[in-house]
Amino acid sequence: MMKIEHLGIAVKELTTSIPVFEQLLNTPCYKTEIVESEGVSTAFFKTGDSKIELLEATNEHSPIAKYVVKKGEGIHHIAFEVENIEAEMKRLAALGFELLNETPKNGADNKLVCFLHPKTTNGVLIELCQEKP
Repeated sequence: MMKIEHLGIAVKELTTSIPVFEQLLNTPCYKTEIVESEGVSTAFFKTGDSKIELLEATNEHSPIAKYVVKKGEGIHHIAFEVENIEAEMKRLAALGFELLNETPKNGADNKLVCFLHPKTTNGVLIELCQEKP
């Protein structure tokens, strides 16, 4: 793992949350994007070498919708940048970590991603991400 790539924060509405984070971080949102496969709309902010990703559900079946109903708004996941996502997935699976997807999938911000089940990571949802070639 190279660095924390971003922190994912589940929110009810991007239209309300983006201005809050623009003021908090004293920087504009530099990108919004819809990830249809995950049922989310995202907004990104740069904070030094890392980023903050706000996630709003685009439908009631989205994992983010379920998360907000169950736990409310807040930190949803920590994403770590990796150089070779497939090799890292194999390494972690061999160590007993449960992968939530068997192959990397397309994520926001031009990334390939894989999530690790929180029950194998002390209750924290971990995302591995690699810049697409």
